[in-house]
Amino acid sequence: MAIDIVPVIDLSPYREGSPEGKRHVADQVAKACREIGFLIVSGHGVSEDLVSQCFATSKAFFALRVEEKARCDRPAPDQVRGYSAVGGEGLSYSLGETAPPDLKESLTIGPTDVPAGDPYFFGPQAGPHFAPNLWPEQPATLRAVWTEYFGEMERLACEIMRIFALALDLPEHYFDDKINHHISMFRALNYPSQGERPLPGQLRAGAHSDYGSMTILRQEDRPGGLQVHASDGQWVDVPVIPGTFLVNIGDLMMQWTNDTWVSTLHRVVNPPEDVAHDSDRVSLVFFHQPNYDAMVSCLDSCRSAERPARYAPVSSGDHLRSKFVRQTTFGGDVADLPETASA
Repeated sequence: MAIDIVPVIDLSPYREGSPEGKRHVADQVAKACREIGFLIVSGHGVSEDLVSQCFATSKAFFALRVEEKARCDRPAPDQVRGYSAVGGEGLSYSLGETAPPDLKESLTIGPTDVPAGDPYFFGPQAGPHFAPNLWPEQPATLRAVWTEYFGEMERLACEIMRIFALALDLPEHYFDDKINHHISMFRALNYPSQGERPLPGQLRAGAHSDYGSMTILRQEDRPGGLQVHASDGQWVDVPVIPGTFLVNIGDLMMQWTNDTWVSTLHRVVNPPEDVAHDSDRVSLVFFHQPNYDAMVSCLDSCRSAERPARYAPVSSGDHLRSKFVRQTTFGGDVADLPETASA
C-alpha cells in the first residue's frame, strides 16, 4: 500500500556508522523514495542556531525596500542568481501550463567556494553554472551566514546521496565523484502576506516537480504551506516538525533510477482568507544538482529484462537546461538563450 503521508526518518543510525544502522536507514529511505518521493529527516547534524540565523538574515533582506532588493536583480536570462520579485516566476510553466505568476519573491546563490582560474569552472562547457553570486549589502551578516549554511547543505546532501546509493544496492560512495563539483543552488523564498485576493488559479507556488537529484527544505509553520500530490490523487499537507528537514527527490533522480523512485508533484497553497493579512512565510531551499558533466544513465540495479532502460543517457547539465530553460519557470521566450544556459 502506498504511503499517503510523508515518513519521518532518523539519520542518526547512518551517521553513527555501523553497518546495521546504515542498512536500517537505507531501507527506510528506499521505501519512501519508491512510494512518495518525500521524507522528513531528523538526526541530520545541522545546527539549529545556524538555521535560525539563516532565517533571520533572509527575513531582514526581504524586509528591505524594493529598490534596495532590486540592486541584486537576476543579472541575465541564463543565470539563476540574485533577486526575483513577487510575480517574477511561475512554476506551472515547467509543466507546460499557463497560470498567473507565483506569489513569492526569492534570493538565490550558487556554489560559494569556486577555485579561481580553473577551466572546469570557467571554461565554455561550464556555461553559467558557476556564475558569481550577487550578495546584498544588507543585512551585513547575510553573506557569512549563507555561506556557512550552503556548506552544511553540501555536507548533508553528500550524506543523503550515500544513503541513496545503499538504498539502490550500490557501493556507498558510488555518487561521490558525480557530485564533487555540484551545481546546486540555495534559495530563500518569501511568501508575503496577502492583502488582496489572489487571481483565479494563482498560488504561492504552482504545482511542479523539482529538477535535480534532491531538494532539502526547511519551512516555517505559518498559514499557507506545502502540499504533496499523494498516490490517491489528493493534495496532502506536509507537516512542519521542529528540528527536521524535508527531502524530496527530483526528476533527475527519478530518471537515474528508471522511474523506480518517484519525483512527486507539490505546490504551496494560499493561506485561508481570514488570516491572509498576517501570513508571511519564509522557506530555505537547497536544490542539489550533480556535476554538470556527470552522465546520468539507468542504474544497473534499476533495470532488468522485464524493465529495460526508459531514458537515453544525459549529462546533469543538459538535463537541467532542458528543465529550467526549455521549460522555463520564468515563463519567457528562451529561444535566444545560449546553448550552455542552465542554472
